[in-house]
Amino acid sequence: MTPSATTPIPNPLQHQNGFAVPAALESAIDELITHYLVKRSASLMVLHAIQEQFGWISQEAIEWTARKLELQPINVYKLVTFYPMFRQQPMGKYQIKICRTLSCALGGGYELHKHFCEKLGLDRHKHGPQTTKDGKFTVEFVECLASCGTAPVMMVNDDFHEDVSHKKADEILGDCK
Repeated sequence: MTPSATTPIPNPLQHQNGFAVPAALESAIDELITHYLVKRSASLMVLHAIQEQFGWISQEAIEWTARKLELQPINVYKLVTFYPMFRQQPMGKYQIKICRTLSCALGGGYELHKHFCEKLGLDRHKHGPQTTKDGKFTVEFVECLASCGTAPVMMVNDDFHEDVSHKKADEILGDCK
């Protein structure tokens, strides 16, 4: 199949109205692509750059990336849906990531997740990231954050927190302005 023919994405992602790649980002992506002998090889790096700019990967971002790299949208879609670091929905300003690996699970990680969900009006039983209606917070379980001896651990954006009690969790939420 040639790049001009279009293979539809089996399960379209969320749409992002008004999606447009800023000129500076497109220029940086064009330069990035030159580091690869084959355009397709730049796929992951282009997706990272787009997610860094927009915070998530939309249907329109996949289609734009496919055109830029002369691929079918399905080729980009497969990457976005395979790798968990790519976000398929808008995320909150504050991304709360709670470790659920064994040490943290035993140390109270599931109770910590429940506490955040109750405080923020989210469903503690729902799988995957959840974002508050105001778009301020996203809560999700993640795999090992590499601090088993100080469980439970969590991150808020890039800030790491250890030995998080419910009281400490409330203080962390209070610091998110």
